[in-house]
Amino acid sequence: MTVGPEDADVTWATAGGGQALPIIDVTQPRFALADDAASNAALFSAFMDEQRRLARTPRFLTWMMMALATRQSLLLHALLHSKAGFLDGLSTYIMKLGAENLPPPFNGGIDRRVAAAPPVVSMRLRLQQCAELLAEGLKNPLLRAPSAPLHLINIAGGTAIDSLNALILLRRDASNLLERPIQILVLDIDSPAPTFGANAVAALTRDGRALAGLDITFRYEPYDWNRAELLDDLVRQVATQGGILVASSEGGLFEYGSDAAIVANLSALRSGAAFVVGSVTRADVLRRKMIASGKFKLVPRGVEGFAPLAERAGFALAKVKGTPISDQILLRPDSPA
Repeated sequence: MTVGPEDADVTWATAGGGQALPIIDVTQPRFALADDAASNAALFSAFMDEQRRLARTPRFLTWMMMALATRQSLLLHALLHSKAGFLDGLSTYIMKLGAENLPPPFNGGIDRRVAAAPPVVSMRLRLQQCAELLAEGLKNPLLRAPSAPLHLINIAGGTAIDSLNALILLRRDASNLLERPIQILVLDIDSPAPTFGANAVAALTRDGRALAGLDITFRYEPYDWNRAELLDDLVRQVATQGGILVASSEGGLFEYGSDAAIVANLSALRSGAAFVVGSVTRADVLRRKMIASGKFKLVPRGVEGFAPLAERAGFALAKVKGTPISDQILLRPDSPA
């Protein structure tokens, strides 16, 4: 059954224009995905089977069927008619809700099939893995500095739902660690998704909700990752205040950015970030074929191609989790900053 505002276990927030959307909470069964070896193997197998089936279908027929289907599917329309080379933040968020959690007007039959497709399920798992890496990485820094403010910088962050879920996971597992001022800073090129993110923080911190009572502020700054001077200034400001700073970019910088942009942003973070979490597009043959036949400007580096860029900026790979579309990584400074 599709989720609705009457479901007491789900917190809702509004996007621009008043559209109500459920807030993803990976601690809830309706949003959580299994992430064990058997479940991951099944997802990889389903992903490969779907891509082989699509490869056997004539391209003109595939596009004809999709063109017809877009008339009945807002999600498919967003996928096929993006002119920017990437999917906008709010559409990406809605896809991550899962087929059974889509609200009107995104819950038609075709929309639900889109949301249940292996690549979109992989996006959901990508989010969950990034949130888990953030939460795991934060425990020791928060323990070592029990009163230091926490700063979560989210590059190309959209709704910052990975940052929010990291806090939800920590609230569940180690609530006392979050008794401090917390700031989520989203650096992005557009504002609709961050607007929803700010509303989600307000909703989640209400009495009885997942982050009730926490001192969380949400800030948005327009940002072009090809010009990292703003990030460099922000990191230095946090460093002088003695706060704990971590950064993330789920489905953003490391997947779409140039080598130079990645190195510049990581170099800026190197002076103050305890660690960085992000997703890296896989570089296997199947993934490369998907990207070549699509319209999104993803860069399939894989972990092997990404690691040298991180090393140039003074970071080393500390942990990796995988989905069929990307690998989620935790980077740590290779020596104390």
